[in-house]
Amino acid sequence: MQLTSAQKDILDGKEGEVKAKVMKTLVLFGDIFGATKLVPVTHKQGHLVTSFGIGLLKPLFRTMDELIAAGLCAEGKFTVDPRPVDYANVKCNLLEKLVFDKFMYSEQTRYEQQLSKVGLRDKNAFTCTCYLPETGNVPKKGDVLSWAESSAVVYANSVLGARCNRNSGMLDLFGSIVGYVPYFGLLTDEGRKATWKVYVRTTRKPEAQVLGSAIGMKVMEDVPYVYGLDRFIGTELNDDAVAYLKDFGAATASNGAVGLYHIDKLTPEAKELGESLIAPDAKVYVVDDAELERVYKSYPVMWKDPSAKAKLCFVGCPHLTYGQLCDWTEKIVSGLAEKGRKKVAVRTVLCAAPAVAAKFRATDGYKKLVATGARLTEICPLMYTNNPLTKGTPIATNSNKLRTYSVSRYYKDADILQIICGGEVKK
Repeated sequence: MQLTSAQKDILDGKEGEVKAKVMKTLVLFGDIFGATKLVPVTHKQGHLVTSFGIGLLKPLFRTMDELIAAGLCAEGKFTVDPRPVDYANVKCNLLEKLVFDKFMYSEQTRYEQQLSKVGLRDKNAFTCTCYLPETGNVPKKGDVLSWAESSAVVYANSVLGARCNRNSGMLDLFGSIVGYVPYFGLLTDEGRKATWKVYVRTTRKPEAQVLGSAIGMKVMEDVPYVYGLDRFIGTELNDDAVAYLKDFGAATASNGAVGLYHIDKLTPEAKELGESLIAPDAKVYVVDDAELERVYKSYPVMWKDPSAKAKLCFVGCPHLTYGQLCDWTEKIVSGLAEKGRKKVAVRTVLCAAPAVAAKFRATDGYKKLVATGARLTEICPLMYTNNPLTKGTPIATNSNKLRTYSVSRYYKDADILQIICGGEVKK
């Protein structure tokens, strides 16, 4: 790897031993992937994937202490993934609370203090959807990032046209501290070429989470160029299209390892460069109604009793947009009215970023939601379900990401609404 004189100075320890170790880590990481150089991080506001103070992460806490002692912090502050618990809105029994506080997240307070010292933007900067306008960590097209959260990386690359690799936790912070990241993969023009042509030939608008899952499992870490979605979500990145692509991308990234997708006639690079983005030897994948149904039926049911009824329902992984929050509230209120009910039949939790939640709490919609017995939280439902005690609770979700990383059971949106409102779900 060819380094500039300024980069060599950091590596040689001229800005301190700890910063030299940070730089060495990034250089070794780049060497593994054949990076030829380091390039500047042009979007200074970082985003960290590690937001939870799990007691077992002792090397993480030691590293943070080293950075703090050396006076190092991120150049432009950062946002971070959601907190793991919210006892006010996602209630736990005494045993669950004991497990969270004394075992699972015993270092949460200490870790959040460490985050503040190395550049956390503010106490409300905890969300996986940092790129939403309400949160304000929005890169521009062509910006180089140092992020790691998979759903944020794929969104930034695809919907915003920024450039970022799927980094690991702490590498995201290291890049923000030194202001450089290794140049390879999705940072390069060649690495952003599509090696799959995906044709969506469904008769109706595909469920974003199932379509993303199907494509992710098929192409894995490759880049797909998707045709046919414009029939359902249009050719402009309006609020509805953005919300759809947020959920679609999260599924491609968690059910596969997609870091970038192109949507024909819609995403920035596809609009600008079109089919010149497609590699000459690209493979082909056709997604029709039968293929989506095959993928949906392939999901395993991990509940201890597969025939049980859900006792808890999470909606919003990744966090909901403001529009989605309003939409789900209206659906729940209308669905309950149709069933002659006033309260949700299952403990229901909607998840959104702190800034989005605050905006919604100032509206009559929030009063309507709370009146149904549903709750609004800012946590990560995945971190909540990491509690081993929750494995015995039948949890329903419309998130393919949450399904993948927990024992939660995936349901399509219409079925989730039936569950919430006390209706029966067709087998």
